[in-house]
Amino acid sequence: MLIEFFYLLRAGGIQVSIQEYLTLLELLRSGAAPRSQEDFYHLARMALVKDETLYDRYDQIFAAFSQGLAARAAGAPEVPLDWLLQTFRKHLSPEEKAALERLGWDRLMELFQQRLAEQKERHAGGSKWIGTGGSSPFGHGGYHPEGIRIGGPSAGNRTAVKVWEARQYRDYDDRQELGTRNFKIALRRLRRFAREGAALELDMPGTIQGTAQSAGMLDLRWMPERRNTVKVLMLLDVGGSMDEHVGRVESLFSAARSEFRHLEVYYFHNCPYESVWRDNRRRHEQRVDTLELIRSHNADWRLILVGDASMSPYELLYPGGSVEHHNRETGAAWLQRLLAQWPSAAWLNPEPSGYWQYRQSIGIVREIMHDRMFGITIDGLERAMHLLAK
Repeated sequence: MLIEFFYLLRAGGIQVSIQEYLTLLELLRSGAAPRSQEDFYHLARMALVKDETLYDRYDQIFAAFSQGLAARAAGAPEVPLDWLLQTFRKHLSPEEKAALERLGWDRLMELFQQRLAEQKERHAGGSKWIGTGGSSPFGHGGYHPEGIRIGGPSAGNRTAVKVWEARQYRDYDDRQELGTRNFKIALRRLRRFAREGAALELDMPGTIQGTAQSAGMLDLRWMPERRNTVKVLMLLDVGGSMDEHVGRVESLFSAARSEFRHLEVYYFHNCPYESVWRDNRRRHEQRVDTLELIRSHNADWRLILVGDASMSPYELLYPGGSVEHHNRETGAAWLQRLLAQWPSAAWLNPEPSGYWQYRQSIGIVREIMHDRMFGITIDGLERAMHLLAK
């Protein structure tokens, strides 16, 4: 069984050695032997994975390994609870969907507080209470044109204006190289060269002139290397609908890491607010104040925001509209504050441009950005870099 896990890790790009595998076996025979699947997960990761940037990859491989074990387990199969919940989901016709009322922000919050105070038991498939699989504006797994998703997965409609649940997001893998070559070529349009550092590069014209002046005696002249000195501040949207675009954004991130010597990267979800973060594993404990970010980076920096801009318009236009916390200022106010500090800014959107006209929030962001939104395509990147290079 563990041999299979070993080969899965190696096939997934985690170069586990035989010695590390034997160390894991010794740990399993010792007093440190895990008592649960979660304990084994942490023990195996400690023994087999030495690079934190591979933790996401390890998680995916471990999940696939665990699912394979469960599928082979003996015994009568149990019907998953999620399947039972889905039987309550209401299949609404287009006419029924159109008849559902868009409540508006204030009325939605008022009704939600009333439901919390009144509801005493679980509900499924209804149109009023907080539950699952119905047409109520509160709950998850159902449909409502404007509601609050609570404690469960989306049904795929993306119509929730607020989400209450614990969320965990993965950092992008900046070592991802597949498909980055064309991105690198496009990003090179944003260049500002200067000679800096130690004198390590041969100055051929200077050497020729110096040798001639010394009557043919070789006089080697050196000069600092020529480097791209442009400074880039990149803010990346993670989680939610951005999960569909991870591969493309990873390629972009990897290319940016190799092309820009001065690159700083922070994360946000849907829209930047009063804080951003560097590491998703510590996103709730180690946040960076956005005002401090503005104070510590002058106007020489180029700002690149990367996100699909697909969210509830309330997140941009209303205080408290964030799906994760109560924001005192609107998302639009924070975007305008960022643009005031860094006029050289562009928004890169991985969502195909053909869909932009159908997302109200994308239209709002484009207006705030003065139409400086570009697709993550070669043409889009080249136009964005040409704009930022001015």
